[in-house]
Amino acid sequence: MAENLLSIRRLGGLDVSALGFGAMVLSPGVYGEIDDERGERAMLAALDAGATFVDTSDGHGQDGHNERLVGRALRGRRDEVVIATKFGFRLPEGVEAHPFPVGFALGELAVNADPKHVRGYAEASLRELGTDRIDLYYPHFPDPQVPLADTVGAVADLVSAGLVRHLGLSNVTAGQLRAAHAVHPVTAVQTEWSMWRPVDPELLAAARELGVGLVAWSPLGAGFLTGTVGEVKEGDFRRQMPRFDAANQQMNKDRFAPVRAVAEELSITPAQLALAWLLHQDEHVVPIPGSRTPAHVQENLAAARVELPDGVRERLDVILAQTRVEGGTLL
Repeated sequence: MAENLLSIRRLGGLDVSALGFGAMVLSPGVYGEIDDERGERAMLAALDAGATFVDTSDGHGQDGHNERLVGRALRGRRDEVVIATKFGFRLPEGVEAHPFPVGFALGELAVNADPKHVRGYAEASLRELGTDRIDLYYPHFPDPQVPLADTVGAVADLVSAGLVRHLGLSNVTAGQLRAAHAVHPVTAVQTEWSMWRPVDPELLAAARELGVGLVAWSPLGAGFLTGTVGEVKEGDFRRQMPRFDAANQQMNKDRFAPVRAVAEELSITPAQLALAWLLHQDEHVVPIPGSRTPAHVQENLAAARVELPDGVRERLDVILAQTRVEGGTLL
Protein backbone atom coordinates (compact mmCIF):
# COMPACT_ATOMS: atom_id res chain seq x y z
CA MET A 1 0.00 0.00 0.00
CA ALA A 2 1.30 3.46 -0.94
CA GLU A 3 2.14 6.05 1.67
CA ASN A 4 -0.87 8.12 2.67
CA LEU A 5 -0.21 11.66 1.49
CA LEU A 6 -3.39 13.41 2.48
CA SER A 7 -4.78 15.34 5.40
CA ILE A 8 -8.50 15.80 6.10
CA ARG A 9 -10.60 18.80 5.15
CA ARG A 10 -14.14 19.68 6.17
CA LEU A 11 -16.96 20.28 3.70
CA GLY A 12 -19.79 21.63 5.79
CA GLY A 13 -20.31 18.80 8.28
CA LEU A 14 -18.51 16.18 6.18
CA ASP A 15 -14.84 15.23 6.62
CA VAL A 16 -13.06 14.21 3.40
CA SER A 17 -9.53 13.80 2.10
CA ALA A 18 -7.88 17.09 1.10
CA LEU A 19 -7.81 15.93 -2.52
CA GLY A 20 -10.55 13.75 -3.92
CA PHE A 21 -10.62 11.52 -6.96
CA GLY A 22 -12.77 12.45 -9.96
CA ALA A 23 -13.80 9.12 -11.45
CA MET A 24 -15.30 10.49 -14.69
CA VAL A 25 -11.99 9.98 -16.51
CA LEU A 26 -12.27 6.20 -15.99
CA SER A 27 -15.15 5.83 -18.45
CA PRO A 28 -14.64 5.46 -22.22
CA GLY A 29 -15.45 8.51 -24.29
CA VAL A 30 -13.95 11.01 -21.86
CA TYR A 31 -10.24 11.06 -22.71
CA GLY A 32 -10.53 8.31 -25.30
CA GLU A 33 -10.78 4.58 -24.76
CA ILE A 34 -9.98 2.86 -21.47
CA ASP A 35 -10.77 -0.59 -20.13
CA ASP A 36 -12.29 -1.30 -16.74
CA GLU A 37 -9.24 -3.14 -15.39
CA ARG A 38 -7.05 -0.11 -16.00
CA GLY A 39 -9.68 2.17 -14.49
CA GLU A 40 -9.96 0.10 -11.32
CA ARG A 41 -6.16 0.07 -10.90
CA ALA A 42 -6.11 3.87 -11.01
CA MET A 43 -8.91 4.18 -8.48
CA LEU A 44 -7.34 1.68 -6.09
CA ALA A 45 -4.06 3.59 -6.31
CA ALA A 46 -5.92 6.73 -5.27
CA LEU A 47 -7.61 4.98 -2.35
CA ASP A 48 -4.35 3.45 -1.17
CA ALA A 49 -2.72 6.88 -1.22
CA GLY A 50 -5.50 8.41 0.86
CA ALA A 51 -7.80 9.98 -1.75
CA THR A 52 -10.88 8.48 -0.16
CA PHE A 53 -13.33 11.12 -1.41
CA VAL A 54 -14.61 9.68 -4.70
CA ASP A 55 -16.75 11.67 -7.13
CA THR A 56 -18.92 10.09 -9.82
CA SER A 57 -22.29 10.68 -11.50
CA ASP A 58 -25.18 8.78 -13.01
CA GLY A 59 -24.34 10.58 -16.26
CA HIS A 60 -20.65 9.70 -16.50
CA GLY A 61 -20.14 6.93 -19.03
CA GLN A 62 -22.84 5.05 -20.87
CA ASP A 63 -25.79 3.62 -18.95
CA GLY A 64 -24.32 4.08 -15.48
CA HIS A 65 -20.88 2.75 -16.37
CA ASN A 66 -18.94 5.07 -14.09
CA GLU A 67 -20.98 4.33 -10.99
CA ARG A 68 -20.72 0.56 -11.65
CA LEU A 69 -16.95 0.78 -12.02
CA VAL A 70 -16.67 2.78 -8.80
CA GLY A 71 -18.85 0.24 -7.02
CA ARG A 72 -16.66 -2.66 -8.13
CA ALA A 73 -13.46 -0.89 -7.15
CA LEU A 74 -14.83 -0.09 -3.69
CA ARG A 75 -16.08 -3.59 -2.97
CA GLY A 76 -14.87 -4.56 0.48
CA ARG A 77 -13.66 -1.01 1.19
CA ARG A 78 -16.92 0.94 1.38
CA ASP A 79 -16.40 2.15 4.94
CA GLU A 80 -13.06 3.76 3.97
CA VAL A 81 -14.65 6.00 1.37
CA VAL A 82 -16.88 9.05 1.07
CA ILE A 83 -18.92 8.63 -2.12
CA ALA A 84 -20.32 11.65 -3.93
CA THR A 85 -22.54 11.21 -6.96
CA LYS A 86 -24.80 13.40 -9.04
CA PHE A 87 -28.16 12.90 -10.69
CA GLY A 88 -30.33 14.19 -13.47
CA PHE A 89 -28.41 13.27 -16.64
CA ARG A 90 -29.25 9.57 -16.93
CA LEU A 91 -32.89 9.85 -17.90
CA PRO A 92 -34.98 6.67 -17.94
CA GLU A 93 -37.16 6.00 -20.95
CA GLY A 94 -40.19 8.26 -20.93
CA VAL A 95 -38.65 10.98 -18.75
CA GLU A 96 -38.71 14.32 -20.53
CA ALA A 97 -35.35 15.96 -21.22
CA HIS A 98 -35.06 19.61 -20.22
CA PRO A 99 -32.35 21.22 -22.41
CA PHE A 100 -30.17 24.14 -21.40
CA PRO A 101 -27.37 25.92 -23.28
CA VAL A 102 -23.66 25.29 -22.68
CA GLY A 103 -20.56 26.92 -24.06
CA PHE A 104 -18.91 24.02 -25.84
CA ALA A 105 -19.61 22.63 -29.29
CA LEU A 106 -22.56 20.42 -28.36
CA GLY A 107 -24.50 23.64 -27.74
CA GLU A 108 -26.77 22.20 -25.07
CA LEU A 109 -27.16 19.51 -22.45
CA ALA A 110 -30.35 18.12 -20.97
CA VAL A 111 -31.42 17.14 -17.47
CA ASN A 112 -34.56 16.39 -15.51
CA ALA A 113 -34.53 17.15 -11.78
CA ASP A 114 -38.26 16.91 -11.21
CA PRO A 115 -38.81 15.83 -7.57
CA LYS A 116 -40.97 12.89 -8.66
CA HIS A 117 -37.91 11.27 -10.29
CA VAL A 118 -35.27 11.96 -7.62
CA ARG A 119 -35.83 8.89 -5.45
CA GLY A 120 -35.70 6.68 -8.54
CA TYR A 121 -32.38 8.26 -9.55
CA ALA A 122 -30.98 7.62 -6.09
CA GLU A 123 -32.15 4.02 -6.00
CA ALA A 124 -30.55 3.40 -9.42
CA SER A 125 -27.27 4.92 -8.23
CA LEU A 126 -27.33 2.83 -5.04
CA ARG A 127 -27.72 -0.32 -7.15
CA GLU A 128 -24.90 0.64 -9.51
CA LEU A 129 -22.59 1.60 -6.62
CA GLY A 130 -23.46 -1.51 -4.61
CA THR A 131 -24.06 0.48 -1.43
CA ASP A 132 -26.89 1.32 0.94
CA ARG A 133 -26.19 5.06 1.21
CA ILE A 134 -24.82 7.98 -0.78
CA ASP A 135 -22.61 10.24 1.32
CA LEU A 136 -23.00 13.41 -0.78
CA TYR A 137 -25.73 13.75 -3.41
CA TYR A 138 -25.91 16.58 -5.94
CA PRO A 139 -28.33 17.56 -8.68
CA HIS A 140 -25.81 17.72 -11.53
CA PHE A 141 -27.21 20.99 -12.86
CA PRO A 142 -30.16 23.14 -11.84
CA ASP A 143 -33.08 22.12 -14.02
CA PRO A 144 -34.25 25.15 -16.05
CA GLN A 145 -37.86 23.91 -15.83
CA VAL A 146 -37.98 22.93 -12.14
CA PRO A 147 -37.58 25.23 -9.11
CA LEU A 148 -34.32 24.28 -7.38
CA ALA A 149 -36.09 24.38 -4.01
CA ASP A 150 -38.34 21.54 -5.19
CA THR A 151 -35.36 19.40 -6.21
CA VAL A 152 -33.63 20.15 -2.91
CA GLY A 153 -36.76 19.16 -1.01
CA ALA A 154 -36.72 15.77 -2.74
CA VAL A 155 -33.10 15.20 -1.69
CA ALA A 156 -33.99 16.28 1.85
CA ASP A 157 -36.56 13.48 1.87
CA LEU A 158 -33.79 11.03 0.94
CA VAL A 159 -31.70 12.35 3.84
CA SER A 160 -34.62 11.73 6.20
CA ALA A 161 -34.99 8.22 4.78
CA GLY A 162 -31.30 7.43 5.36
CA LEU A 163 -30.47 6.87 1.69
CA VAL A 164 -28.40 10.07 1.50
CA ARG A 165 -26.19 11.58 4.21
CA HIS A 166 -25.54 15.08 2.85
CA LEU A 167 -26.99 17.42 0.22
CA GLY A 168 -24.70 19.02 -2.33
CA LEU A 169 -25.26 21.42 -5.21
CA SER A 170 -23.39 21.51 -8.50
CA ASN A 171 -22.89 24.34 -10.99
CA VAL A 172 -25.07 26.88 -9.18
CA THR A 173 -24.98 30.61 -8.54
CA ALA A 174 -24.64 32.31 -5.17
CA GLY A 175 -28.36 33.12 -5.23
CA GLN A 176 -29.26 29.50 -5.93
CA LEU A 177 -27.03 28.35 -3.09
CA ARG A 178 -28.71 30.71 -0.65
CA ALA A 179 -32.20 29.67 -1.76
CA ALA A 180 -31.38 25.96 -1.51
CA HIS A 181 -29.70 26.34 1.88
CA ALA A 182 -32.90 27.90 3.20
CA VAL A 183 -34.74 24.66 2.34
CA HIS A 184 -32.14 22.22 3.65
CA PRO A 185 -28.51 22.69 4.82
CA VAL A 186 -26.08 22.38 1.92
CA THR A 187 -22.82 20.60 2.72
CA ALA A 188 -20.86 21.39 -0.44
CA VAL A 189 -21.06 23.12 -3.79
CA GLN A 190 -19.27 21.61 -6.74
CA THR A 191 -18.03 24.23 -9.18
CA GLU A 192 -15.44 24.52 -11.91
CA TRP A 193 -12.38 26.20 -10.40
CA SER A 194 -8.80 26.17 -11.58
CA MET A 195 -5.99 28.42 -12.68
CA TRP A 196 -7.77 28.92 -15.98
CA ARG A 197 -11.31 29.24 -14.60
CA PRO A 198 -11.65 31.57 -11.58
CA VAL A 199 -14.35 30.82 -9.05
CA ASP A 200 -17.33 33.16 -8.97
CA PRO A 201 -16.42 35.52 -6.10
CA GLU A 202 -20.07 35.85 -5.05
CA LEU A 203 -20.43 32.08 -4.85
CA LEU A 204 -17.24 31.82 -2.80
CA ALA A 205 -18.45 34.55 -0.43
CA ALA A 206 -21.84 32.89 0.00
CA ALA A 207 -20.25 29.49 0.67
CA ARG A 208 -17.97 30.97 3.32
CA GLU A 209 -20.84 32.83 4.96
CA LEU A 210 -23.04 29.71 5.09
CA GLY A 211 -20.28 27.29 6.11
CA VAL A 212 -20.55 25.36 2.84
CA GLY A 213 -17.51 23.57 1.41
CA LEU A 214 -16.36 23.89 -2.20
CA VAL A 215 -15.50 20.95 -4.43
CA ALA A 216 -13.42 22.07 -7.40
CA TRP A 217 -14.17 20.08 -10.54
CA SER A 218 -11.74 20.14 -13.45
CA PRO A 219 -9.00 21.54 -11.19
CA LEU A 220 -6.42 20.76 -13.88
CA GLY A 221 -8.40 22.43 -16.63
CA ALA A 222 -9.40 19.11 -18.26
CA GLY A 223 -5.71 18.23 -18.27
CA PHE A 224 -4.47 21.45 -19.86
CA LEU A 225 -2.72 22.63 -16.70
CA THR A 226 -0.57 19.49 -16.59
CA GLY A 227 1.35 20.93 -19.55
CA THR A 228 1.23 17.55 -21.29
CA VAL A 229 -1.86 17.73 -23.54
CA GLY A 230 -1.09 17.33 -27.23
CA GLU A 231 -3.43 16.63 -30.11
CA VAL A 232 -6.94 15.86 -28.90
CA LYS A 233 -8.02 12.73 -30.76
CA GLU A 234 -11.33 11.16 -31.71
CA GLY A 235 -13.21 9.72 -28.74
CA ASP A 236 -11.98 12.51 -26.42
CA PHE A 237 -14.74 14.82 -25.17
CA ARG A 238 -12.32 17.76 -25.24
CA ARG A 239 -12.82 17.86 -29.01
CA GLN A 240 -16.13 19.56 -28.13
CA MET A 241 -14.33 22.34 -26.23
CA PRO A 242 -13.10 25.38 -28.18
CA ARG A 243 -10.24 25.82 -25.69
CA PHE A 244 -8.73 22.63 -27.07
CA ASP A 245 -8.86 23.29 -30.79
CA ALA A 246 -5.35 23.45 -32.20
CA ALA A 247 -5.07 27.23 -32.53
CA ASN A 248 -6.59 28.09 -29.15
CA GLN A 249 -4.63 25.39 -27.35
CA GLN A 250 -1.34 26.72 -28.72
CA MET A 251 -2.18 30.29 -27.69
CA ASN A 252 -3.16 29.07 -24.23
CA LYS A 253 0.07 27.11 -23.88
CA ASP A 254 2.07 30.19 -24.77
CA ARG A 255 0.14 32.34 -22.28
CA PHE A 256 0.56 29.84 -19.44
CA ALA A 257 4.30 29.50 -19.97
CA PRO A 258 5.01 31.81 -16.97
CA VAL A 259 2.96 29.48 -14.73
CA ARG A 260 4.95 26.46 -15.92
CA ALA A 261 8.12 28.43 -15.24
CA VAL A 262 7.08 28.89 -11.61
CA ALA A 263 6.56 25.13 -11.29
CA GLU A 264 10.02 24.52 -12.70
CA GLU A 265 11.55 26.97 -10.22
CA LEU A 266 9.87 25.07 -7.37
CA SER A 267 10.98 21.67 -8.77
CA ILE A 268 7.39 20.44 -8.98
CA THR A 269 5.21 19.56 -11.94
CA PRO A 270 2.70 21.99 -13.44
CA ALA A 271 -0.12 19.72 -12.20
CA GLN A 272 1.21 19.84 -8.65
CA LEU A 273 1.45 23.62 -8.79
CA ALA A 274 -2.14 23.93 -10.08
CA LEU A 275 -3.51 21.71 -7.30
CA ALA A 276 -1.37 23.26 -4.56
CA TRP A 277 -2.51 26.71 -5.68
CA LEU A 278 -6.15 25.64 -5.30
CA LEU A 279 -5.55 24.11 -1.88
CA HIS A 280 -4.07 27.42 -0.75
CA GLN A 281 -7.13 29.42 -1.89
CA ASP A 282 -9.40 28.31 0.95
CA GLU A 283 -9.16 25.74 3.73
CA HIS A 284 -12.58 24.36 2.76
CA VAL A 285 -11.88 23.74 -0.93
CA VAL A 286 -11.27 20.16 -2.09
CA PRO A 287 -10.12 19.61 -5.68
CA ILE A 288 -11.13 16.35 -7.37
CA PRO A 289 -8.55 15.60 -10.08
CA GLY A 290 -8.94 12.39 -12.01
CA SER A 291 -6.20 10.25 -13.49
CA ARG A 292 -5.97 7.00 -15.39
CA THR A 293 -2.56 5.81 -14.18
CA PRO A 294 -1.21 5.10 -10.68
CA ALA A 295 1.88 7.21 -11.43
CA HIS A 296 -0.20 10.27 -12.25
CA VAL A 297 -2.40 9.63 -9.21
CA GLN A 298 0.70 9.75 -7.01
CA GLU A 299 1.92 12.89 -8.78
CA ASN A 300 -1.38 14.67 -8.22
CA LEU A 301 -1.76 13.69 -4.58
CA ALA A 302 1.78 14.81 -3.75
CA ALA A 303 0.49 18.36 -4.34
CA ALA A 304 -1.07 18.20 -0.88
CA ARG A 305 2.44 18.47 0.59
CA VAL A 306 3.52 21.46 -1.49
CA GLU A 307 3.87 24.69 0.47
CA LEU A 308 3.57 27.86 -1.57
CA PRO A 309 5.26 30.86 0.09
CA ASP A 310 3.32 34.12 0.12
CA GLY A 311 5.66 35.59 -2.47
CA VAL A 312 5.00 32.76 -4.91
CA ARG A 313 1.25 33.06 -4.47
CA GLU A 314 1.44 36.80 -5.07
CA ARG A 315 3.46 36.21 -8.27
CA LEU A 316 0.91 33.67 -9.46
CA ASP A 317 -1.96 36.05 -8.72
CA VAL A 318 -0.33 38.69 -10.92
CA ILE A 319 0.39 36.18 -13.71
CA LEU A 320 -3.12 34.75 -13.71
CA ALA A 321 -4.76 38.18 -13.58
CA GLN A 322 -2.89 39.07 -16.78
CA THR A 323 -3.55 35.78 -18.58
CA ARG A 324 -6.52 35.59 -20.94
CA VAL A 325 -7.72 32.15 -21.93
CA GLU A 326 -8.84 31.60 -25.52
CA GLY A 327 -11.88 29.51 -26.29
CA GLY A 328 -14.54 30.44 -23.76
CA THR A 329 -15.33 28.25 -20.74
CA LEU A 330 -15.51 24.46 -20.42
CA LEU A 331 -19.25 24.81 -19.99
